[in-house]
Amino acid sequence: MKPIKVGLLGIGTVGSGTFNVLKRNQLEITRRAGRSIEIAMVADLNVERARELTNGECEVVNDANLVVSNPDIDIVIELIGGYGIAKDLVMKAIANGKHVVTANKALLATHGNEIFKAAEEKGVMVAFEAAVAGGIPIIKALREGLTANRIQWIAGIINGTTNFILSEMRDKGLDFATVLKQAQELGYAEADPTFDIEGVDAAHKATIMASIAYGIPMQFDKAHVEGITKLQASDIRYAEELGYRIKLLGISKRTEDGIELRVHPTLIPEKRLIANVEGAMNAVLVHGDAVGATLYYGKGAGSEPTASAVIADLVDITRLATADPEHRVPYLAFQSNSLSDLPVLPMAEIVTSYYLRMHVADKPGVLADVTRILADLTISIDAMLQKEPAEGETQTDIIILTHQTKEKNIVAAIEKIEKLDSVFGEVTKLRLEELS
Repeated sequence: MKPIKVGLLGIGTVGSGTFNVLKRNQLEITRRAGRSIEIAMVADLNVERARELTNGECEVVNDANLVVSNPDIDIVIELIGGYGIAKDLVMKAIANGKHVVTANKALLATHGNEIFKAAEEKGVMVAFEAAVAGGIPIIKALREGLTANRIQWIAGIINGTTNFILSEMRDKGLDFATVLKQAQELGYAEADPTFDIEGVDAAHKATIMASIAYGIPMQFDKAHVEGITKLQASDIRYAEELGYRIKLLGISKRTEDGIELRVHPTLIPEKRLIANVEGAMNAVLVHGDAVGATLYYGKGAGSEPTASAVIADLVDITRLATADPEHRVPYLAFQSNSLSDLPVLPMAEIVTSYYLRMHVADKPGVLADVTRILADLTISIDAMLQKEPAEGETQTDIIILTHQTKEKNIVAAIEKIEKLDSVFGEVTKLRLEELS
């Protein structure tokens, strides 16, 4: 049987890893796929470097359009990134009857509905295991392994940069700016880390997972996104005193009213396994009604870990290339004509617990005023920590953990608390998930 011919768009970190792993493990991969898979063509603007990386073993061009229009290419791997040229090339590849493998979470989270529709009409496959959590096979787990389950919630550490920063802040007591600089020097953070530290990257991934878990269209524009830039070292320390760790989580939940889809710093009980995921590692916790909680852990980025996911997609497509399109695994796990119209809930309607930190005057009656405001909005207190003021100081911090309540209630309470004469500055609000 003739080999599957692959065209690779971009041979940077992941592209070179894909080329090397495919070559190194060619025999194993062929035995699994049933036929050999060969990268026959590479497109990269740096042609000289691409030729060095491929050792002259395939055709190298500087125009990706030559790859997506080549009739000999069966599968196109898109590793360019971004929304612009990458989308155009993916749509052209699909229009030309080629299957597509992509690691582009931003593209899928924002344009996935359009891409999947075009692929379905053309009868080709779009595979994207590498788009979420690098080498962790979370897409396959959600689409296939947990297909018997009604997924109830997902909570994931799905950005290694922010997890590294939070781990360092907790371990060393350093502030955000100092650790970010270290992360950039070590190569964990980009020169412009905005997408990571502001939670956008995690939100792209959470959007994709939510669509697969609940059978809803991609709706990145409705996700609530908060990063870690405003997180204080003191909050990490106080959380630990109360038995919690702070992680940037991508969270989605199925409720009676709709789907929660949010990314933000979150307190997690330190006894949870996911709370102990440190450094640049990723982990995703999925709760299904039949299986209960399952945890997926591993490297969320890097050349060969991500290449592992790309090649797994190549093998899947090779196995299914001759199958009737109606018998293939649907892109979003559910048949395209059976997607749900469950709405993504506005943040005001989500229900969770909260961590509140306020800087107050050290005098009688302050706590009574705060608890009265919370009680008036039916917010009950789960735990409280009142710090002793430093010698000679007349102000101190109060930290309150609440039981579950709606976001709009806590927002209203904070507005009233901040108006108290005995409260100075803004109240810090963080969300808390038990993940039990």
